[in-house]
Amino acid sequence: MDFKTQLAGAGGLAALAADALLVLVVGDTLPGGLDQPLAELLAAAVKDGDFELKSGKTLYAHRVAGVKAPRVAFVATGDGAVKSVRKAMVTGLGLLKGGGGKQLAVAVAGGGELGAAHGEALAGAVGEALYLYRETKPSAPPASKLHAVSLVCAKTEVAAVAAGLKRGEAIAAGATLARECANRPGNHCTPTYLAAQAKKLGKEYGFKVEVLDRKDCEKLGMGSFLSVAQGSDEPPRFIVARWQGAGKADAPVVLVGKGITFDTGGISIKPAAGMDEMKFDMGGAASVLGTLRAVAQLGAKVNLIGIIPTCENMPGGRAIKPGDVVTSMSGQTIEILNTDAEGRLILCDALTYAERFKPAVVVDIATLTGACVVALGHHRSGLFSADDALAAELLSAGEQALDPAWRLPLDEEYDEELKSNFADVANVGSRDGGAILAAMFLKRFTGKLRWAHLDIAGSAWNSGKAKGATGRPVPLLTHFVLSRAQ
Repeated sequence: MDFKTQLAGAGGLAALAADALLVLVVGDTLPGGLDQPLAELLAAAVKDGDFELKSGKTLYAHRVAGVKAPRVAFVATGDGAVKSVRKAMVTGLGLLKGGGGKQLAVAVAGGGELGAAHGEALAGAVGEALYLYRETKPSAPPASKLHAVSLVCAKTEVAAVAAGLKRGEAIAAGATLARECANRPGNHCTPTYLAAQAKKLGKEYGFKVEVLDRKDCEKLGMGSFLSVAQGSDEPPRFIVARWQGAGKADAPVVLVGKGITFDTGGISIKPAAGMDEMKFDMGGAASVLGTLRAVAQLGAKVNLIGIIPTCENMPGGRAIKPGDVVTSMSGQTIEILNTDAEGRLILCDALTYAERFKPAVVVDIATLTGACVVALGHHRSGLFSADDALAAELLSAGEQALDPAWRLPLDEEYDEELKSNFADVANVGSRDGGAILAAMFLKRFTGKLRWAHLDIAGSAWNSGKAKGATGRPVPLLTHFVLSRAQ
């Protein structure tokens, strides 16, 4: 997609050279400043009851007299917040993406000054609206003909809007990569496939990728990670990708993504209903790949390391059993009381491995607990950190990226639930506060690291008719990493 800024010029929006024009109407009154053909069309539609100045309302018109663009759509945004504007952009693109238009101009009427956030919002909206999974679906509809999208702005706004479009395009591409990986069925997206995608990405953007196999992990003492993998015929992979955009002496940001490419629950097997969605259990890994892509595309001056422990969780003859005790890379022993609490078992060894990089911060990302979905639903990801400053950075990044999170507690009293009579720690406690207990388990393996945990079980994918990966939290993570760039 070709993104650019566009000046309205003397002829106004009606004279813009584009195949389609999308006008976002801000506020609850008719906007001033629209040139006559568009102003008259909008006023008449409101008067006749065909359009309302309420969020989400739409109007489409074809070949309007006096308007150069043959396709015109209006969408009411409600207030002028960037979040509302982005939502209206997605709605408008839904009206126009299936037509014959190849070039779309987007304008905001009745709002304030446009900035980088609006440019980023448009690029993200295009990525969301035009994405369609087709890898294993030959019958999928053809791709949209749209190949160029511009945001109409004033001359004084061009620099900021252009910067936002550039950032948004990279984030959208990263989110699309994450969605593509997560949407693939478990027999396509295996640990080996994820490793291949990481290597492909490294080759394209010039960063190093190392892939450890089972023997390598055995030598490192990753008994916890390998215990999850031992029930599957698919070989595990431990992926380490390194983007070096800053000096060698600069401490890196480390992102650790859970990469369970299919989760049956193991011996503690899940119910059959909805188990197909467990192909999405590598959403954390997918988001790390997507963030690496976005950061590399932007050439960010920051050192970023992505760590992805990836395997399947299957109930094979060699699978771990409830009551088994395994030894983690840190040396701590773990009593496995529930084999379906496997994500934390692969992440704990990855967190220990991360220590060797002497990172500035470590953030792990995982579709970890159904309890987090119960607590927060599907709008916000769960955020856990004992570091107030780090938590604030991540929350701020999420708000800026329109990819929000919510902080939950890590009080030491919760740790009592994870005591074991047979090991240093149990992998589960009671059902109460399950998302917190999972985070408390991971915290035991962070040592002196500045660490945060994102539970994305409620935000990484949608169910129902809109079933599919969302690409979250690539926007949040990219904003966070970019905020640490030089």
